[in-house]
Amino acid sequence: MPVPSQLSTAVLRSCGGIFLLAALGQCAGQPGTSGHRTKAPAVITNFNQDWQFVKDVDTTVTAALFAKTGGPGQWATVSLPHTPRIEPVVTDQQQWQGVSFYRKFFRVPSDGPYPRVTVEFGAAMHTADVYLNGQRLQRHMGGYLPFTVDISKQVKYSEENCLVVRLDNRDNPVVPPGKPLKGLDFNFYGGLYRTVKLRLCNPLYISDAVQAGHAAGGGLLLHYENISSESATLHVQTEVQNNTSEDQNAQVRTVLFNEKGKEVARGLSEAISMAPAAFGQVKHQLTIAQPQLWSPEQPYLYRVVVEVLRDGKVIDRQQTTTGVRSIKFAAKTLTLNGQPLRLRGTNRHQEYPYLGYAISDNAQYRDAWKIKDAGFNFVRCSHYPPSPAFLQACDELGLLVMDSTPGWQFFGNEEFAKNSMQNIRDMVRRDRNHPSIVLWEAALNETDMPKPFMDAAHRAVHEELPFTENVYTCGWLDYAYDVFIPARQHLKAPDYFNKYAKDKPLFLCEYGDWEYYAHNAGFNQTAFSGLKESERTSRQLRGQGERALAQQALNFQEAHNDNFRGPAVGDANWLMFDYKRGYAPDIESSGVGDIFRLPKFAYYFYQSQYGPVADRNGFGKPMAFIANYWQPTSATQVVVYSNCDEVELQLNGKAVARQRPDATAFSDRLARAPFTFKVPAFAPGTLRAVAYRNGKPAATAERRTPGAAHHLQLSYDRSGRDAGQQDVVFVYAAVVDVNGTVLPEATAAIRFAAQGHAELVGDNPVRAEAGMATVLLKTGLGSGAVQLTATADGLPSASLKLTIR
Repeated sequence: MPVPSQLSTAVLRSCGGIFLLAALGQCAGQPGTSGHRTKAPAVITNFNQDWQFVKDVDTTVTAALFAKTGGPGQWATVSLPHTPRIEPVVTDQQQWQGVSFYRKFFRVPSDGPYPRVTVEFGAAMHTADVYLNGQRLQRHMGGYLPFTVDISKQVKYSEENCLVVRLDNRDNPVVPPGKPLKGLDFNFYGGLYRTVKLRLCNPLYISDAVQAGHAAGGGLLLHYENISSESATLHVQTEVQNNTSEDQNAQVRTVLFNEKGKEVARGLSEAISMAPAAFGQVKHQLTIAQPQLWSPEQPYLYRVVVEVLRDGKVIDRQQTTTGVRSIKFAAKTLTLNGQPLRLRGTNRHQEYPYLGYAISDNAQYRDAWKIKDAGFNFVRCSHYPPSPAFLQACDELGLLVMDSTPGWQFFGNEEFAKNSMQNIRDMVRRDRNHPSIVLWEAALNETDMPKPFMDAAHRAVHEELPFTENVYTCGWLDYAYDVFIPARQHLKAPDYFNKYAKDKPLFLCEYGDWEYYAHNAGFNQTAFSGLKESERTSRQLRGQGERALAQQALNFQEAHNDNFRGPAVGDANWLMFDYKRGYAPDIESSGVGDIFRLPKFAYYFYQSQYGPVADRNGFGKPMAFIANYWQPTSATQVVVYSNCDEVELQLNGKAVARQRPDATAFSDRLARAPFTFKVPAFAPGTLRAVAYRNGKPAATAERRTPGAAHHLQLSYDRSGRDAGQQDVVFVYAAVVDVNGTVLPEATAAIRFAAQGHAELVGDNPVRAEAGMATVLLKTGLGSGAVQLTATADGLPSASLKLTIR
């Protein structure tokens, strides 16, 4: 049989589309070469609805679990993604851990003896035992990566089937990250928290890369060579699996389309022969003339459609998006498509308040949108692989990615090491085709890993992606990996890693938090002298006031500026959003946005480092932000962040000053330094910043002295995606004065209500923090209007109509 070639991008498994379960009957049979019926392209059914859930019950699997009226405890009807418990935001009680059960009753139309029926789990936290009709079929260990259960032989056609998943998310030292929750710097929550799909297809099909389980194989594998603005070569490897009892012949057709749907290139293979239970690999080499190159500024995506044909008829189909780009890491330099690039990054934990990991694809997109809006061009997926929907958003929006295997300050026994290695391979197999991924963190973060493990982990990535270009591993120890990614605080002031002299690419994967929290106070020792720890730290909640938020932003500015003094090709701050962790009851608050995704001052510092020319998606346009609330207690030293050439600050219509960016030891290396003004004295009214580019006004910002609380304003978080069906969105209520100015010290208790195909999740009523209160809105399958209201004592109520499409 032919041997495979390689590929690269993200697999969006769409074999004929997504239909309701009733649509499975549309796979009409046609005569085939082996005597059984040939099916139409596979049908993938969203399997997220009508599950039943129970927890904190007898953990024994008995026959009663599979009877509609049986089983332990009271079953709740739920939809996926799902988390076992609505988790409070701040509490001295840790996240829920234990054994839970999910079950689903379903029917598959009668369809002969050969069709392949599988259940595809996006993720399950973290040890899953899967049963069908009382028979245990599979155990999967690991909470962040997908697995497929083949139920072809056990499923009963035209009869009711019962699928049961027993989930256990208790501490387990052999399941990465392995460290007990009480000592872990993040939470791992629980549940079937990603999408589940039912797939019905022919027994001759394009395999799944993770399920196939062999290096550089399975599914689609894309790889580019000879990339330039004139042409590029795309190699597409397709693996076809024969799950019949007879020899099979098939052809593979590969077609590449541009964003407008125009065909760019195609290939059609000769017929390949596959023995029973064997696979065949087809390689196509497609030439792209004058390709649109993918970059953070221009994230252009092509579409690859691959079809399996037997007797000229399409029997399976997959498609994926792909971006043409080359990346090269070297000592002191990084180039993308042959051009120098500096990585300006952040770290992101995927959790949401209340729901943990169980969020919608739209919510994943909104997180990526915010990261790009904040001025970053890179994100590290700390400390585990993220949702495929997040990676797809990074592809679309133009965010470079470090994909990370699960791990943090823990190395276990031989079984743990084996499971970690499997995680690394499965991560690469799932994510290998995303143009956004430029680094593979095949290392356990801040863990003292044995050298043989690091050697094997580095080798595993290169075995999965056996190409001479565009593949880079990374790790926090300066040993086996292609790129060294320490955190800034792993060395001490004043030099940190600025004197790193090895002939190896260096990227600072964390900075700006710990060095201002426990070890020292950065370089600004004089200014920090005598301050309490809480006043110098980067861990500042939005509600701690403008001085705290300004300090956090200054810390990030100082550290980011200093990182330019060394050989690093970029850096990633710690971190994008506040989050919860196992070893402490409070929120880890060094995010540039809070846990509800509301921005802090530092968000706008980073935003000022991008632009001022808008990219393809509209990010990076001219901006200005006043890092001050302008109240009687506000500092009269006013900092303005802008990506423009000059800024004029006005107070009540009169110019305070017009000046160029700062030139200090904390800003001398920045792409765009802040503008610091000294206002002679506080006067109530309006501060206005006018940013100039090439001598002309390009952006403005205002701060008005807040008056008395007058009413509430309601809004919800769009961030590039309106609310959709089966979505979760943040709803914000602001306490404002008569002019609509938010009162940054307001802490009123606000109650939310919703009418329509949606429910509210979270504390309700909830106290405002820095004048804003937040609740989560979870939508259902229905479309149409949702009416939101917010009320608070002594203030008129506010309402907002939100349309679900």
